[in-house]
Amino acid sequence: MTIIPFTRMLAGPIDFTPGIFDIKFDNYKKENQVNTTLAHQLALYVVIYSPLQMAADLPENYEGHPAFQFIRDVGVDWDTSIVLNGEIGDFITITRKERNSDRWFLGSITDENERSIEISLDFLDERKSYAAIVYSDAEDSHWDKNPTAYKIENKLVNNSGKLTLILAPGGGAAISFIPVTK
Repeated sequence: MTIIPFTRMLAGPIDFTPGIFDIKFDNYKKENQVNTTLAHQLALYVVIYSPLQMAADLPENYEGHPAFQFIRDVGVDWDTSIVLNGEIGDFITITRKERNSDRWFLGSITDENERSIEISLDFLDERKSYAAIVYSDAEDSHWDKNPTAYKIENKLVNNSGKLTLILAPGGGAAISFIPVTK
């Protein structure tokens, strides 16, 4: 997954279907799985530019799942896209501002190596505060051993702040930045 943004997306948007929550396929094909964490799957909605998005898993895998809120919230067309960091095949972090909106979204993914990535929030609009809803890997997340472990945190941020993202092996982080009205 960490190669696609640097290769296939060079010509523009692509058809791609992220959002798998039943990562192990235990009820269907025990020998197959998606080689990412759930947080990585959420981050792909931002990392991969595909203006025709969908929820790719079975509806019963989303029912009552708190992480599904990110899929409900994430934009599908962007006014601004900024690559914050990355190395081909290793990791990438992209932030995008939703078209005709003040909402920003961030997606960060890694390969099979755990990473700690510090992100400057200087891309956010000045003089605005944002509710950052962070969907990230849990401390025990791992693409193979525990791919569905995740956590959701809420933070108040602005463009002078920084966030540290801890990405599990095969992991990721997805963040919604919603402007706070005063």
